[in-house]
Amino acid sequence: MNNMEEKFPRALWVRLIIYIAVGHVFAAFIYLLFEMGAK
Repeated sequence: MNNMEEKFPRALWVRLIIYIAVGHVFAAFIYLLFEMGAK
């Protein structure tokens, strides 16, 4: 288990979570634009 923590440092996990969060917000924003455009 300790070997896994060495392969994936905490900074990498934080960066991954930020990228996923930004990606979801961006996708939601585009979805909202299409929903507004459809109406």
